[in-house]
Amino acid sequence: MFEGVLPALITPFTKDDTIDRTGLIKNIEFAENGKVTGVVVCGTTGESATLSTAEHMEVIDIAVECANVPVVAGTGSNNTAEAVELTRHAEEAGASGALVISPYYNKPNKAGLISHFRTIAEAVEIPIVLYNVPSRTGQDIPLEVITELAKIDNIVGIKEASGSIDKASQIIENTMDEDFMVTSGDDGLTLPMMSIGGCGVISVVANIVPDRMSRLVNAFNEGDTTTAQQLHYEIAPLIRALFTETNPVPIKRAMDLVGLNAGHLRPPLAPISAENDKLLTDCLKGLGCLQ
Repeated sequence: MFEGVLPALITPFTKDDTIDRTGLIKNIEFAENGKVTGVVVCGTTGESATLSTAEHMEVIDIAVECANVPVVAGTGSNNTAEAVELTRHAEEAGASGALVISPYYNKPNKAGLISHFRTIAEAVEIPIVLYNVPSRTGQDIPLEVITELAKIDNIVGIKEASGSIDKASQIIENTMDEDFMVTSGDDGLTLPMMSIGGCGVISVVANIVPDRMSRLVNAFNEGDTTTAQQLHYEIAPLIRALFTETNPVPIKRAMDLVGLNAGHLRPPLAPISAENDKLLTDCLKGLGCLQ
């Protein structure tokens, strides 16, 4: 259920800083029209760090209620008890799976990491996808920890966002005997990662161009590497523009520009700079997303 393209959805806010239910539903419909295979809510792109627990649960509930594709709920925390609470809620709400980031700030040792993820996995029955993003957490989940966690029945894969194709390759090599998938956490590495056995991408750019990213992944899976490469290079400038500043600053601005539902950024994030705004606008025009 986690193969293909799953947009890491932004969380739209109303002017009075509440969850924009209507906007979220419309964004999910837009992604589904782009032939995505699922959606991810309450991840980094969804500004999970500034969502209250109640808001976190509200977003999961809305997505599960309205989506026609599998919903993967971001339920990670640097507090194991809180991660268990959120993951249990996701399961009760009807989410298809949970995306669980490694504990940020705490930087636990190997035994601590294994205990953290094992505790969450044992508290629920839904599938769990690990999330390795050292640029956010300050810690790269060691290969031997991932290999050990892959043996747990309902830990079914990893969103690998270390930026290292070599790391992804080693994970795939070490988990070949397990029912374990590796998906890209970096849009720009989707095609390279699939070429070594990755199964798709949890994508930021798919908030804007879900159709193009879906066609890229489908083309590769169908053996049409020429089309996959063409699409890779077609959207590469937009991907770079979306990461000129901290995610989700550029993607929320991009969604505003193309008429999708985004709303404001929650502090401490601030609007994109004028220079990067122009770069982003030019990329969107180049792709035909803007008139």
